[in-house]
Amino acid sequence: MPTAAHFRQALRVGPPADTWHKPALSAVVTLGTLDLTLLALGRLDLALYTSAGGLGALYGHGLPYRARARTLAGVLLGTVLSTGAALTAAALTRDAAVLVAVAAVLAALHKLLCDAARIGPPGALIITFTSAACAFVPQRPAEVPPHLALAVLGAALAWLVCLAPALPRPYGPERIATARALEAAARLLRPEGPPDPAARTALIGAVAAAWQSLALSSPARRRALGDAPERLLVRAESALATPADRAAADRFAAWARDLRRGRPLPLPDLTGPEDAELRAHRPGPRPRLRDALRPGSTLLPIALRVAVGCAAAGWLSLAFGVGRPYWAVVTAASVFQANSTLSWQRALQRVLGNLLGLAVFTAVLPIAHSGPVALIVAGLLCQFGAEATIARSYWLATVFVTPLALLMTEFPGLQPARALVTDRWLDTCVGALTGLAACLLVTNRRTATRLTRALAGAEAAADEARTATAGAEAAAARSRLAAALLELREAADTATGEWRRPTLPHQRTADTERHAHHQLAALLERRGAV
Repeated sequence: MPTAAHFRQALRVGPPADTWHKPALSAVVTLGTLDLTLLALGRLDLALYTSAGGLGALYGHGLPYRARARTLAGVLLGTVLSTGAALTAAALTRDAAVLVAVAAVLAALHKLLCDAARIGPPGALIITFTSAACAFVPQRPAEVPPHLALAVLGAALAWLVCLAPALPRPYGPERIATARALEAAARLLRPEGPPDPAARTALIGAVAAAWQSLALSSPARRRALGDAPERLLVRAESALATPADRAAADRFAAWARDLRRGRPLPLPDLTGPEDAELRAHRPGPRPRLRDALRPGSTLLPIALRVAVGCAAAGWLSLAFGVGRPYWAVVTAASVFQANSTLSWQRALQRVLGNLLGLAVFTAVLPIAHSGPVALIVAGLLCQFGAEATIARSYWLATVFVTPLALLMTEFPGLQPARALVTDRWLDTCVGALTGLAACLLVTNRRTATRLTRALAGAEAAADEARTATAGAEAAAARSRLAAALLELREAADTATGEWRRPTLPHQRTADTERHAHHQLAALLERRGAV
């Protein structure tokens, strides 16, 4: 039963993300260019199709530019294909129940593939929103190709905007990833109380992410920056074997500031064992897409939840006579998270954010109705506000997303405000409740199986680390142990938050984590401390 603490946790507002402005500005530039161009052509009614591709500007901002180009191309191709499927369905049938089914299946595919590929924020929801909206815009078969061409145009512009920062700062993402690892090391070495296991895990994750970022970088990065980022990561990782040390923490924080501000990179000296491990280091393998899609994967029940929950939400919305059932489909899709507890929290956040967002929409509507330019500007401000707050709190971001979605319905022509507000609120409640019901009906007992596998993997990696000596052997053992620790913590968190699951081995998990952290620190101590 949810307690007051659970409600406080769900509604907590965290600190802003360090790079929130990048997706925010990219989206505003992309969508603003597309919308103003359509306005100049007198065809603002086509904004939905250009936005379907243009919203791809929200993706990939944490990746090095070479990897970003590939990842964005994949996301945008998936977006265009989903938009094409939705438009084709809209052209072939006017049966709303069939269109709901199409939107639900697409939502499940989006969730499955984005989670399997670890696309990262904003995940599947943006693609689901645009494809579901397109499915409910009446089409003639002859209109599908030109409308799809507009989505391709928006996607192409989004790709260019997201890669444009590579010109002034070609290795900014690598610098930021390294800076995050140094900042995590500084937090670990400057504790306010007893050593925090979560801070140790955060440092392991930040270091692993930074190594992966450097591995994904272009070969020219090594020629431009040398091995300074790798040296900094070796030193940051050594904090796992170092007692609290404010001087070292201040040094790590200063190096991080230099990285973020584009200053010349510091080149710390390494001990002999550290230098040997640096030369031998290989980043851990990235999760393979087919592994996440294999039978027995924990992602498959979640995809089934999405399909069932979204379809039920849309059909129930139709039964209530709502004119835009895709809002219920998207709300249900937004509810489904890694486990039931997170899904319950997301439902609460969605309902609260939508209620407040409807108040915001009512307040800005007179301004938006003053002309098409004001309508576009209001939509762009809401888009910017959503990206500025999404990392702090989902419910706070939804306060901006709700008026944004409603304003987009005004682009083809002004709509009755009362009907918009009523439909949105009803669809929100239907989607959230139906999504939670699907979480109860479609169980995910595979999270417990994943935890069992993660425990076995962490125990094996810890045993291997105990016998590792130095150089390539120690570097490989440490990389495998760090990856096993991260997988164990993620598996434990996911399984703990699932409803109707088997009893979990909590004590064994805690003992294994403690032993693995000890072995990781011992490996680092053998190569030399900070």
